[in-house]
Amino acid sequence: MQIVLDVSALLAVLLDEAHRAAVVSATAGATLVAPASLPWELGNALSASLKRGRFSLASAQATVAGFERIPIRLLPVDLTKALELAQTHRLYAYDAYFLATCRAVRAPLLTLDRNLRAAAVSARVALVEV
Repeated sequence: MQIVLDVSALLAVLLDEAHRAAVVSATAGATLVAPASLPWELGNALSASLKRGRFSLASAQATVAGFERIPIRLLPVDLTKALELAQTHRLYAYDAYFLATCRAVRAPLLTLDRNLRAAAVSARVALVEV
């Protein structure tokens, strides 16, 4: 089974947040996939945390190292379809990439982001509950 993993769920695992165990359990034995933008989204989240002084550069780099050990298949995104989803569901492109990926590979989405969850429901994209 494939599961599309978004950056919120990924960060829960990498930063040992409250939902870590639930995300790990929900993805056990699954093939993880994500849009090719995932590393850049992770970098954006980490740089925002650095800017806010939430953790050090060494911690951010350790988080990247942890990410690089997780087997996630990064997939190209059909920008035309992603933009249609963005317009229909009033999403930023990065969120639409996840929904487009779910549709492309016919896989459910695992996200901890409330807005993306709501858009997935509206777009009739299956969700992995955590």
